[in-house]
Amino acid sequence: MIPIPVGVKVWLATGHTDMRKGFASLALQVQEVLRRDPLGGHIFCFRGRRGDLVKIIWHDGQAANLYVRRLERGRFLWPSPADGVVAISPAQMGYLLSGIDWRNPVEAWRPTSVG
Repeated sequence: MIPIPVGVKVWLATGHTDMRKGFASLALQVQEVLRRDPLGGHIFCFRGRRGDLVKIIWHDGQAANLYVRRLERGRFLWPSPADGVVAISPAQMGYLLSGIDWRNPVEAWRPTSVG
């Protein structure tokens, strides 16, 4: 997992995005469509049409970073396009990238005894 500094917001771009885009194209989308500063230190997440691929861009003050995450099974849970841009916490992003429902995470069952 990426160590995220305190105060960094995570933004989800609702709808689907063309996954052929690189950092420059996604940063332009952040600037023009989401009306945010792509170089401001916040994290921006984009999901592909099939829902199994996510691209994340983040400018950490030193370099532009592009991360890609693909699920082998299932899909990333994503807000509807009617919601616009959605802000989530870094902890919710951890759930999202693991394929867990970040809106309502449920703790897995744990056994009460070992033997």
